[in-house]
Amino acid sequence: MKNFFSQKAKKSLGQNFLKSEKALREIVDCSKINTGDIVLEIGPGRGALTKKLLEAGANVLAIEKDETLADELNIFLKNYSEKGQLEIIKADALEFSPSNFSKLKNYKLVANIPYYITGALMEKFLTENNQPSSITFLVQKEVAERIVTRDGKESILSISVKVFGKPKYISTVPAGAFVPAPKVDSAIIHISDISNEIFSKNGITEKRFFEVVKAGFAHKRKQLGSNLNSVVDKTKFEDCGISPKERAENLKVEDWICLSK
Repeated sequence: MKNFFSQKAKKSLGQNFLKSEKALREIVDCSKINTGDIVLEIGPGRGALTKKLLEAGANVLAIEKDETLADELNIFLKNYSEKGQLEIIKADALEFSPSNFSKLKNYKLVANIPYYITGALMEKFLTENNQPSSITFLVQKEVAERIVTRDGKESILSISVKVFGKPKYISTVPAGAFVPAPKVDSAIIHISDISNEIFSKNGITEKRFFEVVKAGFAHKRKQLGSNLNSVVDKTKFEDCGISPKERAENLKVEDWICLSK
């Protein structure tokens, strides 16, 4: 596969191509790809993951920012493109709107993404009007551990993911599984049951929820009572059974929902 493509990985685009067959299988397996599934793939690169998704029977819409790679990938996977199973869009994923593509209904989002846009992509697609039903990302190991709170401490990132879905740490992928190899290990993380219904069910907006969460984490060393002084009424703490002396990292999604009401 690597001999087919003319250019080397571009550092400016954060390109690290996955070559591990084990990791590729795990991504497809945990995404529960079935024949006929609609998959949105970000950054297909040299198509290693794209090919696995197509072989599993998925209909893939792939977004590739690198125009040269997109053209070569179209040739490499020509058979799938010709029968309508694959469409490659030359675009920046952060500027892409899934609502503009009628085929993206109840779709699954799968990607080996550049580390530097992980947070931005998470936020974009979790808050989209046309949300994916699930997300499977290959991200920096440290970020995956923070999302699933392996150390028991929540963060803005972990709360922001958990309010929309259920994250699960699938496996660690060593740096040597990529070409070129990054400086740190990666991890596969899967987010299932994605929905924004929690807000409407509790009579609050996403804007209000995140206003409270961001204020709560604004000063890590300060207690919640101090951080939330300007955005949450003091009586709310007692109503929610939360001590004003508590730290933001110890609160769960349900606590933040209660404080936001």
